[in-house]
Amino acid sequence: MLSRLMSSSIRSLDRECNCTVRLLDDSEYTCTIQRDAKGQYLFDLICHHLNLLEKDYFGIRYVDPDKQRHWLEFTKSIAKQMKSQPPFTMCLRVKFYPPDPAALKEEITRYLVFLQVKRDLYHGRLLCKTSDAALLAAYILQAEIGDYDPGKHPEGYSSKFQFFPKHSEKLERRIAEIHKTELIGQTPETSELNFLQKAQMLETYGVDPHPCKDVSGNPAFLAFTPFGFTVLQGNRRVHLLKWEEVTKLKFEAKTFHIYANQKEDKKIILTYFAPTPEACKHLWKCGVENQAFYKLEKSSQVRTVSSSNLFFKGSRFRYSGKVAKEVMEQSAKIKRDPPEIHRAGMVPSRSCPSITHGPRLTSVPRTRRRAVHISIMEGLESLRDSAHSTPVRSVSHGDSFMPSRSQTVDGSEASTSAVISDENYSPSDSVLPTPVAEHGMEMPLARHLNGAPCSIDEEESEAGTSKEGQATEFGHSRREQRMVKSRPKRRQEERNGWLCS
Repeated sequence: MLSRLMSSSIRSLDRECNCTVRLLDDSEYTCTIQRDAKGQYLFDLICHHLNLLEKDYFGIRYVDPDKQRHWLEFTKSIAKQMKSQPPFTMCLRVKFYPPDPAALKEEITRYLVFLQVKRDLYHGRLLCKTSDAALLAAYILQAEIGDYDPGKHPEGYSSKFQFFPKHSEKLERRIAEIHKTELIGQTPETSELNFLQKAQMLETYGVDPHPCKDVSGNPAFLAFTPFGFTVLQGNRRVHLLKWEEVTKLKFEAKTFHIYANQKEDKKIILTYFAPTPEACKHLWKCGVENQAFYKLEKSSQVRTVSSSNLFFKGSRFRYSGKVAKEVMEQSAKIKRDPPEIHRAGMVPSRSCPSITHGPRLTSVPRTRRRAVHISIMEGLESLRDSAHSTPVRSVSHGDSFMPSRSQTVDGSEASTSAVISDENYSPSDSVLPTPVAEHGMEMPLARHLNGAPCSIDEEESEAGTSKEGQATEFGHSRREQRMVKSRPKRRQEERNGWLCS
């Protein structure tokens, strides 16, 4: 009898696994789930924890053992998707950026989107000219520390913040000037909204970059935004295809094709090459989901698509969520008292630090509270700061990508080419997974090397940025939960795994 009970208990434990999800404020949500639990179950647990109703803009991201990033599919088993042994480590991120953040119904949703875009700014995904960078950083200052107070904010206080991959003293002075004189009296809610409204006007708003090469071998970054498919090379956006213009997305091995019809029946076929077949498939699936979300009127119009021109060949995939217009309609029906928001305040994020204590350092001594992890690309080292760490001025080691002419079927240059900054778009570190150390692992700290330059030189870009195109407007079974808890800080004994920036 005792052996049968012990055997039953062991089988029960085998059917369960621990799962940790890093949230947008870098707090952690940990729970125990059944091994056959689907992604929707975990996502609903997180949304319930956050008191989030407008949840369709968000997703759960993870990295497989081959260091390839993925979005967790909610209709499939979590354990089968992870391809690794538990405990599982994932991240909550914005998957579909709202075309107009001001149209979001609830402040809690805007706050989470604000945290994501702030993270994009820090990692170099949101590229902008100096004047825009200074204003965005000033909004973050106002949201986090409130009005300027000479008694609390000494000379050079803005230098204690890390908003971008790299800074200049002139930019820091401009940030402080805007914060002192132009934003007095703004509440955190107002500053966050102003930040989002400014960010959505930038060419790289909503960009989740996929590194590729064009047919000439030139490096490029492909991305899907609320406004369409975009290609960034050097400091230019060389292509912007609106979602209504995109007709097909195909891939074979490492080759990705996008078909589009522009005005006057002008047909375009763009071809790019991903680093690996797995990366190409991920790129294709992201494109299929974004096209369905932003282009379709209702989810009943979603169809299963094939990666090949022959339907019986290649991969097949179907987007399973709501579309943007349905999400907006559902949000309009929300009627409840606004949930309380617990803002991070003065505590900096580990992967996206803000306010700190003490001057910036060019090198950091060994400490028990932080660890350095070796990156997977060309020895790049990434520093993940603890809750009280001082952000380190980043040094760009990214390749200098030269702008190249966009190619169409007739060989003419696309009319959508636009200069987005004085610097090349190269968020190489932001597309790498962050390694999570083994238990008890301690390593000497090194300088934070980030290959993601941001356009924050002392000279402002004279090129304007114009937004093209308009976006379309924007329940399940529960298993018994054994244990759920949220931890505001990572414990020193970290788990094996990978995280996304």
